[in-house]
Amino acid sequence: MENTIFSLLPPLVAILLVILTRRVLLSLGVGIITATIILAEMDFLEAGSILWETVKGIFIDGGSINTWNMYIILFLLILGVITAFISISGGSRAFGEWAMKRVKTRAGAQMIGAILGVIIFIDDYFNALAVGQISRPITDRQKVSRAKLAYLIDSTSAPVCVVSPVSSWGAYIIALIGTILASHNLTDYTAFSVFLQMIPMNLYVWTTLAIVFIVAIKGFEIGPMKKHEIRAVRDNQVMDPEKPAPGKLEEDLPVSTKGTVGDLVWPIIALVAGTVGAMIWTGYQAVKGNATILTIFENTDVSKSLVLGGVFGLIVTLLFFTRQVTVKKGIEGLIVFRGIWSGIKSMLPAIYILLFAWGIVDLIGQLETGAYLAGLVENSNMEISFLPFLLFIIAGVMAFSTGTSWGSFGILLPIAGDIAAATDINLLLPAMAAVLAGAVFGDHCSPISDTTILSSTGAGCNHIDHVLTQLPYALISAAISGVGFLVLGFTDSTILSLATIALLLIVFTFVGSWKFKLDMTQMK
Repeated sequence: MENTIFSLLPPLVAILLVILTRRVLLSLGVGIITATIILAEMDFLEAGSILWETVKGIFIDGGSINTWNMYIILFLLILGVITAFISISGGSRAFGEWAMKRVKTRAGAQMIGAILGVIIFIDDYFNALAVGQISRPITDRQKVSRAKLAYLIDSTSAPVCVVSPVSSWGAYIIALIGTILASHNLTDYTAFSVFLQMIPMNLYVWTTLAIVFIVAIKGFEIGPMKKHEIRAVRDNQVMDPEKPAPGKLEEDLPVSTKGTVGDLVWPIIALVAGTVGAMIWTGYQAVKGNATILTIFENTDVSKSLVLGGVFGLIVTLLFFTRQVTVKKGIEGLIVFRGIWSGIKSMLPAIYILLFAWGIVDLIGQLETGAYLAGLVENSNMEISFLPFLLFIIAGVMAFSTGTSWGSFGILLPIAGDIAAATDINLLLPAMAAVLAGAVFGDHCSPISDTTILSSTGAGCNHIDHVLTQLPYALISAAISGVGFLVLGFTDSTILSLATIALLLIVFTFVGSWKFKLDMTQMK
């Protein structure tokens, strides 16, 4: 049943159950069982064997430890401990008080989150977690819901990374483009120049980023997000107290009254500098021959770099904690063990979700769900001008179903190249840009996407709350982008397509001003 319509069943079952039950682990578990039964063709003993191999594959890959997964888990645990000790040292409290004097509005707090999301573009995982750490004290003080913060994080991390050549995403995409150009003997372009030309064609990125800033400035609350924002402003509850949230410290830890802004800022700077430095170092070590910034980021070991950067950030955090204990006498040293355990516990919900998500993504790969969806594109007899729009939709469905934008890139970019080369080579760049845009869109909407999970973790938001509140914004961005891709396909004009989405964004702003703006009278 691989590479058939049945391969769509496990992700659809998991996603539908998530929406209906709001229970992530249960839904992913049912999706995993469904996938194993389909793969085993109703042989339950075989299904058990497949399930065991999938679980083992999360931890063991090719007879050795699956370092990618283990490093990501280790980084999350380190980040939880850093968060706990920043809080204990009084850094979060001091930063919140400092921000309150300078950030006077909810719009200002949201703008800081959005701007940081754009600035920290090296890697989406790191972006999601680092921006959450920095922004959370500010948005909490200005009564911005955690669901809104998760949306701001998720809608800036991947979109910025996918158009940045100096990022883990950009390096991966440039390497894929190089392979596609070589396979079609297209020597007039370089992979880097093609990537740069595709940046303005990635219409979903520009639409999404524009809507993020419009929403932050105007205070538009669409769909379920309105409920979360009303509760935050009226009841001073930035998240639903009845729901678990990854990244949230469950234990009330003592907080030093002598903490300063530096107790938060310097550990975060150390985390950023350590991670970026480690990415450059691991990439340089892996490059054979002349090393350039692009080859370094193409070969960098992201997960290992996150751990190395995390360890450096943790050392700096513990040094500041030690200063609070020994010099400032603001806290008792014995709290260290409670702090470590509390930090670890805060990340366990995110790790559980990630483990289940990795399992179902592996099984979906075995079912060749992505290959089935890609085949629909290749076998369709369509007007060629519809190609960018159709690839945008298919890439969105694929990433939504599989939970991986990178997997969608790997499958659909070569197919886009093949179709364009066989029909109209002028559509090569728009077609590949549409794949990148659609994959990011699907990744945004998917509850089984690791980027979505980590955005929830960074914001300290319940995962399903994040998925459901972000969905309307992502769908609006996709609708506007879809119109733009139709214009791009029929006119072959990037300027006209950008002008089209700009016009539609103006319409969105006018409509939103009377339909989506939060009525402050509801706060009473």
